[in-house]
Amino acid sequence: MKITTPIYIIEEARLRQNLQLIADVARRADVEIILAFKAFALWKTFPIFREYISSTTASSLGEARLAVEEFGSKAHTFSPAYTDDEIDEIVNCSSHLTFNSLSQYERFHARVGGRASIGLRVNPEYSEVETLLYNPCAPGTRFGVTADKLPLTLPAGIEGFHCHCHCESGADVLERTLVHIEEKFARWFPQLRWLNLGGGHLMTRKDYDVELLVNILKGLRARYPWLRIILEPGSAFAWQTGPLVSHVVDVVEDHGIRTAILDVSFTCHMPDCLEMPYYPEVRGAKHTAEGAHLYRLGGNSCLSGDFMGSWQFDHELQVGEEVIFEDMIHYTTVKTTMFNGITHPAIGMLHTDGKLQILRRFGYEDYRNRMD
Repeated sequence: MKITTPIYIIEEARLRQNLQLIADVARRADVEIILAFKAFALWKTFPIFREYISSTTASSLGEARLAVEEFGSKAHTFSPAYTDDEIDEIVNCSSHLTFNSLSQYERFHARVGGRASIGLRVNPEYSEVETLLYNPCAPGTRFGVTADKLPLTLPAGIEGFHCHCHCESGADVLERTLVHIEEKFARWFPQLRWLNLGGGHLMTRKDYDVELLVNILKGLRARYPWLRIILEPGSAFAWQTGPLVSHVVDVVEDHGIRTAILDVSFTCHMPDCLEMPYYPEVRGAKHTAEGAHLYRLGGNSCLSGDFMGSWQFDHELQVGEEVIFEDMIHYTTVKTTMFNGITHPAIGMLHTDGKLQILRRFGYEDYRNRMD
């Protein structure tokens, strides 16, 4: 298959494999697992998702509307800060509404009016996420209420706790984290109907201990049988479901460093590579600083730092050939920008019958309309 323009390709077979595993975990553990839009929101794939799951989680009015209008069910919604001009519409789009603070609860809970189940985000002050940018429990966090700030009797109408501590973590991390969650907050569990353990449970990763996860969740359900347990991973749904296909536009050299300039951008199209940061897997190449055919890969924006390196290829790169970045669907398609007005990659789906369907192409009008 010859592809001449940059494109994200989501592979239906891999997506269904992930969805089947997630649905199986939910069934065996008797919990609810829902899709977090912050990691994946490609709504043209929602008919496939609805075969396996029934709900989603939103963090904004836009995501809450997407849940209702495109997924077909109300969202489990959390936002660090609801506003006067959006709260009523958000409530209309939500089955569950979690407040980030007691002050937000006091300000807005009356406007929920029984239309959604009210929750409160709590902070167990424990997380094993090493990158501070992604650690929701780091000192000084703006997320959640600590146990010492909660009254013995919860404010009226609070039916659930929401706790998010993970980022692409294993089941062993959940096991250790639950010790802290229960130690801090179990005294309030008899007053609740549900417990949302947030995202970051990367159960579709090859080395993830799925059996341990199921057993942990079964144990939690046995200890608190009246609680509905909810998980809302994002990455797990779209993990390893497809690449970003790019092309070499030019090769330049300075101070002995060769850079292959591509028709995609790290800052625009793969922002997590710079934010996390991490080195993505490049098909047919090895991330190393030594050897022949070494290249830094450079984006096509004007940002000086729009590059990563270095990778070793088994040949000299030529203008026009493909450079394929693996696993570029989750937390990528939702975070892209049109900075510099550069050509945005298309989005395609590779169906199980081998046919590539173009779901969306982007052009000048898309860039122009963002400036309206």
